[in-house]
Amino acid sequence: MRSSRTLIFYGLNAVRALSIIGLLLVFSSSITIMVKNVQAFNAFEAVKGTKEGDEMDDCDYIEGSSIPNQAAGVFWAVLSSLLIIFQTVVLIMSEFGWPSVFFDRYFPVLGANFGLGALGIFQALMAAQILSHHCDDFPLVSAFFLFSVACLNMLLGLIFRESAKQRRSITAWRSDTKGILPTSMDTRPTFVAVSPAVVSAHFTGESEKTLGSFRSTSDKAALGFGRQGEKAAGLKGFLLQRPVESLPRYASPPRPMSPPRRVEMPRHVSFRHSNDSLEYVDNDRDSLDDGKRQSISSVASRDSQVEVVKTSPMFKSSSTAI
Repeated sequence: MRSSRTLIFYGLNAVRALSIIGLLLVFSSSITIMVKNVQAFNAFEAVKGTKEGDEMDDCDYIEGSSIPNQAAGVFWAVLSSLLIIFQTVVLIMSEFGWPSVFFDRYFPVLGANFGLGALGIFQALMAAQILSHHCDDFPLVSAFFLFSVACLNMLLGLIFRESAKQRRSITAWRSDTKGILPTSMDTRPTFVAVSPAVVSAHFTGESEKTLGSFRSTSDKAALGFGRQGEKAAGLKGFLLQRPVESLPRYASPPRPMSPPRRVEMPRHVSFRHSNDSLEYVDNDRDSLDDGKRQSISSVASRDSQVEVVKTSPMFKSSSTAI
């Protein structure tokens, strides 16, 4: 069973085919109307000034034509037929969708982004222009047929709106059907099962003549990547170098270790030694407040000798320093 999308595609294209047929019929019927009007006007001019011509002067239209009996009547009648012919050519081109760039830019109502409503209106105006005058059977049937197709196009334009031309497009239909099939290709290499005899001959260095190879028996076995291979490469003039170790691009380089820093105490700090304690003196704070001092008491032996530091002591950082 066909899907609804397929039925809509075929239905819209059937209406398009009827529209093209109706436009071609109106194109040919307009040519016949124009030729008949010119012949009738020439006949009217031939009998002008006679009794028959005087009788025809009282008529509203020239006999056997759609030309009004007024000033420049034949001009407007021929011009009307030429305009209808020009409109039919433009509408036929829009139905075929060529050139689509021209219609999209200069006449967008007939382009691919608009529906079928505008097309139906133009066809109805052309058919009404032809039916508003007396005409023969062939132009009459052509105009009626075109008007009926115009009504159908206006109805489809109201239903599908701007998506009508996209739904009936043959190129869009082909692209959608191609999209059903897989478009990606497997570019991975194909692996072929190798016989165990070939694998053992490759690693053991046996002659490939016994395996049915086309290689001559004078070729030597492979030496591999060991010391024997390095010696053979050196004899042939090749220099093998060990590749430089490097980190991948996404890894950050290691940070260099900073040298140990020396911690120096300010020169205004000094120690005072007494018999029982070791006093820490802050000269800056003494200058600010002579009455306040901070002392550090430590247990020290009276026999130990404490060196009085007159200059600033030097400390070296270690892994256990705080």
